[in-house]
Amino acid sequence: MLSFTSFSWVVVLLLWWSVTASANHEESFSRYDFPPGFVFGSGTSAYQVEGAVEEDGRTPSIWDTFARAGYIHGATGDVACDGYHKYKEDVQLMVETGLDAYRFSISWSRLIPHGRGPVNPKGLQYYNNLINELIKHGIQPHVTLFNFDHPQELEDEYGGWVSRRIVKDFTAYAEVCFREFGDRVRYWVTINEPNVFSIGGYDIGISPPRRCSPPFGFSNCLRGNSSSEPYLAVHNILLSHASAAKLYREVYQVKQLGFIGINVYTFGILPLTNSTEDVVAAKRANEFLHGWVVNPLIFGDYPEIMKKNVGERLPKFTPLQSKEIMGSVDFLGLIHYTTMYIKDKSSSLIFETRDFNMDMAVDLSLWDISGASEVPFMPWGLTQVLELFKQEYGNPPIFIYENGQRTERNTTLQDTGRVKYIQAYMGAVLDAVRNGSDTRGYFTWSFLDLFELLDGYGSSYGHYYVDLDDPDLRRYPKFSAHWYSNFLKGEIVGLKEDIEMVSGQSRMDPRKA
Repeated sequence: MLSFTSFSWVVVLLLWWSVTASANHEESFSRYDFPPGFVFGSGTSAYQVEGAVEEDGRTPSIWDTFARAGYIHGATGDVACDGYHKYKEDVQLMVETGLDAYRFSISWSRLIPHGRGPVNPKGLQYYNNLINELIKHGIQPHVTLFNFDHPQELEDEYGGWVSRRIVKDFTAYAEVCFREFGDRVRYWVTINEPNVFSIGGYDIGISPPRRCSPPFGFSNCLRGNSSSEPYLAVHNILLSHASAAKLYREVYQVKQLGFIGINVYTFGILPLTNSTEDVVAAKRANEFLHGWVVNPLIFGDYPEIMKKNVGERLPKFTPLQSKEIMGSVDFLGLIHYTTMYIKDKSSSLIFETRDFNMDMAVDLSLWDISGASEVPFMPWGLTQVLELFKQEYGNPPIFIYENGQRTERNTTLQDTGRVKYIQAYMGAVLDAVRNGSDTRGYFTWSFLDLFELLDGYGSSYGHYYVDLDDPDLRRYPKFSAHWYSNFLKGEIVGLKEDIEMVSGQSRMDPRKA
């Protein structure tokens, strides 16, 4: 059961995978309106696409444990899209779509099954094969090292990210990846979404590794401390990132000529009213939600308001740690889906026992709620985020590594709503770039219909439908795949004309094919 104070964060995390259906960006444009070299791609992650969870030496990750406990409607990624066996077929679909780049993650449990120690030769072979297949077809690999899936053995042994011991183990894992794959991989993301990972996994317990404590989150979490562990997890994530980045720069970067960054989940944030309290609360929400991760990377320390509100529960960086973290990214990866309005709730600070939401001291009034079709989604929220990063953080190089629309999973391939969403948010990125944002790439989420966090196989983000009732898990292009392909080939996209031109290509029901 969830406490009232945790409820708003449950809604936020639901919005992680929930986005509405109608667009308001009608401008026509083509990929050539973006700067030369601007990268367009799409993405997946290891547990969500690979399957083969017990094959060739792979051991369970915290994703496996969480899913097998039944927390995602009884669904698991045991098979998922079977990308482990069907990677060549999927790369061919990427070629046909025309992707410049493919973002995927490496399963730590597949590459180093016990979290440390010997490398699994079968896992090594799989990722080499995948990377080689991409390179052969001219598709850039953009690789994430951690996507909510450290080995369960490390969680059982010392608590995973709540222990400083993980810094050494993560760095050793990262070094294997740099050494084995770095001659072909130029873009590395160390950790995906530390901010929402820590809130979901260590405060309200709605995602792996499902640690929390009363009165916050799930009352049946078996371990954890919602008041302190989210901050401890992010602290150790930042130290791990800095350690891996230092190693990469000192040993590999000069030879491999690659770049290293980290991903941050972002929200468009606006005050609910123009009152001073709500305006200040919106700035505070930005500091807590974004600055929590980005401030240390740019300035070497957490935001002052976090230090004030969280107090001794917020870990401190030593001067050496601060020096190593500051400037440890060559780029930032941003994950963005939605915008929310903020109302001040400073009254929460009077409570002695608080979690992240109470420390932030705001009410999260959310606008983009899935199913509320009468409420337009807000692509300008992404423009706002990019302007914020330009103004507050010195305009770092940015890749939009996730952006897309959730729909219910079904066999209808006419996902015109997804096309409207992507076209609108691409237009928002273009607006930001024209206004000076150093955004260098845009990746849709997701390439295939995947196993999704919180929803399993009940929802869909993919350009390609995967027929789970087919033993061969056959893939079928949706309307959005055709639309994206046309865009990537240089055609001018404008919603009305493009929908009329392409819509006939995606009317087939795959179960009748």
